[in-house]
Amino acid sequence: MVKEHKHCSFCGIEASASVPMIAGTEGFICEACVILASQVVSSWGKKKELQEMAGPLPKPAEIKALLDQYVIGQNLAKEILSVAVYNHYKRLKHESNKTGSVGNVEGTVEIGKSNILLIGPSGTGKTLLASTLAKIVGVPFAVADATTLTQAGYVGDDVENILVRLLDVADGQISKAEWGIVYIDEVDKIARSPEQAFGTRDVSGEGVQQALLRLVEGSQVKVSAKGRRKDLGGGDTVMVDTRNILFIAGGAFPGLEKHVEKRLQPPKTEIGFHASPNNPEHKPSLEAMLNATQPDDLKRFGLIPEFIGRFPVLAPLEPLDVDALIQVLTEPKNALVKQYQQLFAYDDVDLEFSQEALVEIAEKAITRNTGARGLRGIMEHVLRKTMFMVPSYENAARCIVTADVIRGEGEIEIVEREAGDLQRISAGE
Repeated sequence: MVKEHKHCSFCGIEASASVPMIAGTEGFICEACVILASQVVSSWGKKKELQEMAGPLPKPAEIKALLDQYVIGQNLAKEILSVAVYNHYKRLKHESNKTGSVGNVEGTVEIGKSNILLIGPSGTGKTLLASTLAKIVGVPFAVADATTLTQAGYVGDDVENILVRLLDVADGQISKAEWGIVYIDEVDKIARSPEQAFGTRDVSGEGVQQALLRLVEGSQVKVSAKGRRKDLGGGDTVMVDTRNILFIAGGAFPGLEKHVEKRLQPPKTEIGFHASPNNPEHKPSLEAMLNATQPDDLKRFGLIPEFIGRFPVLAPLEPLDVDALIQVLTEPKNALVKQYQQLFAYDDVDLEFSQEALVEIAEKAITRNTGARGLRGIMEHVLRKTMFMVPSYENAARCIVTADVIRGEGEIEIVEREAGDLQRISAGE
């Protein structure tokens, strides 16, 4: 009787000392076919995950309309962010119909990403724009603070920890995290310091910029998986492809306008009686200078050219004027006036602000140069005494805030609920 030779039931290769076989109930399989089958199954899983993520495709106008509900003004920045997120979704939607990555299929165009740099004074809505996007987008969204980052090997967070946070948001699913969006806040704090002593390492400035280059441009990054879910695989580390992760960076960049002004209006060298005097009326506004920002201005500020090149889209945010701050106080879903009115409503008390009071609050915020971020501090200071006293009033019905209260020249008026009529008393009595 002739002995039958073992062979792979998939590819037909015969078993030998160099080609071992895995036995099944009705056949055998070789090592090469096991690896190929693993890759096919992995592709199926990735395709399924991408299809679950790619829901209805929101159009840029729809994304901007949702941003308008929370953020006042900044139409240019909203449009830029809306287009970037829409393109990110669009790539994701088309990727869900394939098993590979963009560009791996013959005949398709490889679509690159355009990272975004938000530039604007403090309190104009950079962080709020990013956090609001987290409520809109259907991909994992992570926020990182650049001030906590240091160069590898020094005390502080490594830049790879940004991807760890993204993996946390993606519930440990690498394929989901690889299509996520990362917002890096306070990026102006990692600018190269001009006072840095020569020959010393700027581990929290230029060193962080250098470390972020590989992360932002798109590459295979090894990320620690300690303490993460067991289904990540790969032992203590996992590989994350950042090629399709959209990076949005934001910073106040204080003093950047000086570099723009020097470029737009070079200093005059004439001296003596024939020199033309400087005319402050012809000086460009802060908004105009931010809109005219060029990569060379960012280089003078302290960002290295390689880092600037990774963020080709510059989105300037304009300073908020009085009208915009009043809108911030009253219009968004999370407007401060609505928040404090709700707090008073819990005690069955109506809170009213006169239009002149809102103007005074906005002007005070502009004087303090804190933008929208300073509005809550002003409101807390104005309402603190009343919030302390009102819960003790059993018959309080209404509190009225006027402009004199904001200027410190009067007290908030409390209207008590009486049997026959309403008796007005001062909050100071």
